[in-house]
Amino acid sequence: MNATEADLQPLADDAWLLRFGDAIAPATLARVHALCARVRAASPPWLRDLVPAYASVGVFFDPAVADAEAVRDWLRQQCAALDEDSVAATPTRTVEIPVAYGGEFGPDLEAAAQALGIPADALAARHAAGDYTVAMIGFAPGFPYLAGLDPALALPRLATPRTRVPAGSVAIGGAQTGIYPRESPGGWRLLGRTPLRLFDPQRTPPALLAPGDRVRFRAIGADEFARLAARES
Repeated sequence: MNATEADLQPLADDAWLLRFGDAIAPATLARVHALCARVRAASPPWLRDLVPAYASVGVFFDPAVADAEAVRDWLRQQCAALDEDSVAATPTRTVEIPVAYGGEFGPDLEAAAQALGIPADALAARHAAGDYTVAMIGFAPGFPYLAGLDPALALPRLATPRTRVPAGSVAIGGAQTGIYPRESPGGWRLLGRTPLRLFDPQRTPPALLAPGDRVRFRAIGADEFARLAARES
């Protein structure tokens, strides 16, 4: 399926689902984010929400403003207008996330490194060196699923999930990495923690990261973590 192709399926009376295939792949993800950028830029009056995922986009509309067929036809036009150049030219924002790795901040770092057969500091360095893209937001408000993890660092989820994962925990789950925006249960392997608030309902927008953002991690020590945490509180 090329950049101009998408399968449109009714998702609800007020929503369409556009599928760009089934694979989790950088090229597919780029098409998803390019389409979302194009739709947001056009800002049609019927648009209520866009929900991107790895290979699909949910488009929610106001049926009092436009009927489903009109929205479907418009979306087909937007997909047809996409080409490889426009996909590549989609603007992105880069966000730096400071992370304290290991110890109390990343209780799974040592065991994860042993499972991978590398030193713990090498695992932290390779994780921080990655070039990540926010594929989608899910699981909890503000939780970023980050594409771009080095395949050699993929790790299975814990056999028994924790009942409490601290807010800001940076973790690996399978072939993905992510950041827990608030304290919650979770089964991903915790490598470190950021002092930044990933989600704050009093902030505009509430989520620090959005689909399509580029993310770079920066390793920090405990002292800088404490300073940044105090600034965030």
